[in-house]
Amino acid sequence: MRGNRAKRRTTALGSAGVLVTATLMAGAVAAPTASASAGHGRDREARGAAIAAERAAKAGIDWQDCPADWGFTKPIQCGWVSVPLDYAHPYGKQLKLAVDRIGNTGTKEERQGALVYNPGGPGGSGMRFPTRVTNKNPIWANAAKAYDFVGFDPRGVGHSAPISCIDPQEFVKAPKMDPVPDSEADKTAQRKLAREYAEGCAERSGTAMLRQMTTPNTVRDLDVIRAALGEKKLNYLGVSYGTYIGAVYGTMFPGHLRRMIVDSVVNPSREKIWYQANLDQDVAFEGRWKDWEDWVAANDAAFHLGTTRDAVQAKWLQLRATAKKSPIGGVVGPAELISFFQSAPYYDSSWVPIATVFSKVVAGDTQALVDAAAPDMSDTAGNISAENGNAVYTAVECTDAKWPTSWKKWDKDNTELNKNYPFMTWANAWMNLPCATWPVKQQTPVNVKTHKGLPPVMIVQSTNDAATPYDGAVELHHRFKGSRLITEKDAGSHGVTGLLNPCINQRVDTYLLTGQLDTADVTCTPHATPKP
Repeated sequence: MRGNRAKRRTTALGSAGVLVTATLMAGAVAAPTASASAGHGRDREARGAAIAAERAAKAGIDWQDCPADWGFTKPIQCGWVSVPLDYAHPYGKQLKLAVDRIGNTGTKEERQGALVYNPGGPGGSGMRFPTRVTNKNPIWANAAKAYDFVGFDPRGVGHSAPISCIDPQEFVKAPKMDPVPDSEADKTAQRKLAREYAEGCAERSGTAMLRQMTTPNTVRDLDVIRAALGEKKLNYLGVSYGTYIGAVYGTMFPGHLRRMIVDSVVNPSREKIWYQANLDQDVAFEGRWKDWEDWVAANDAAFHLGTTRDAVQAKWLQLRATAKKSPIGGVVGPAELISFFQSAPYYDSSWVPIATVFSKVVAGDTQALVDAAAPDMSDTAGNISAENGNAVYTAVECTDAKWPTSWKKWDKDNTELNKNYPFMTWANAWMNLPCATWPVKQQTPVNVKTHKGLPPVMIVQSTNDAATPYDGAVELHHRFKGSRLITEKDAGSHGVTGLLNPCINQRVDTYLLTGQLDTADVTCTPHATPKP
């Protein structure tokens, strides 16, 4: 379930595919809170995290111009933060995490510290966050006056000791098998691929690394980054899976938080992480897919795909059947179609481009679909990035929590769901099935709850979100005392704070600039629907 699934389903939760010269400030390191420890292992890791943070606070970050091939130009700067591979052994092997920043645009007096960002995944890179300033994004202009915008590649991602599970060119190769099985033989073939993928993760990345690819470790890394920045307390913005990082950070390091916004929320319940969360996602995707079809039907004058949802769905099923019989352009089969079309339920910004391509292919022009949905085998850097994102997604979700090992359970649950929610169910099942044969010990998720010192948290969510269903925001709101929930009603785009909606944008600014939240939860009307 990726937070920001990449275009070719290479990457939900959310999917479906992410600083000033640090001076050692007094109090930049705080002792681990009692809540950071649960059992002897967690005690050792809590101590290790405190040691690593103290070390990072002394070292700071040596900010330089970013490497030319990273794609970030001045005034954005890049640097590294060292963290232990295993926090139970803080003096053992270290990983170098890539970070970047742009200083606040306001005066020295206006500056309130660093705002650290994670876009989701697992497997997403936050390194593009400072470009919201260089690109003059108006939604973030006020916050940028007060905060340095800081991004980072989490452990295993991008420039931060990247992991891999399969040859990237092999990973993107198309066409792939139709995710919806026609027979037991199809299921057997998919099970074999999933098992081989899990084995590939161990072979290419090593079990020592896989064992440490967990949300709690990413949270500890985040606290070390905070210390390296010279920040006594963390200001944090997390979207999609980034909200789960935030929820676990708030549980493990409540006294280290200053302000936190979580947007499009992963349900933090231990019962949901991660198997049930993915099943819930399949249901939500179907609902949002229907919302998109309704919009396409309402805009039939532009797209000529039918004037009712049923008519649009019939065109979709016809396209799917055509691609199954003979992949379009030799490369776009049903799997590639789902990878491309799933962006519509994810993001409203995809509604027009996807409907436009759909309209063209139905009218007989298949080239736009091939260009949009087929892999670009010449883009080796992009393919490496896509494969890496998927590897991290798999490693974190599989290692974070216990998964069913019985194929009977997977088969029963997904066969049943597919009857009423066919758009994503089987594609999501195969993406997650490596967790059934995962080669390292699976952990128990953190029990997300309020501990002493937790500040008021802002929670933002749309009611019809496909990747992170609305119940997740309600659950976190219930668990974090003093939090406020801002609901965008009758909307469903994933990642709400980046959209133009004054009801939300103004509250985000007020919270970041003053720390003030509304006295009660707020319901906002939806942002503008896309126009063809």
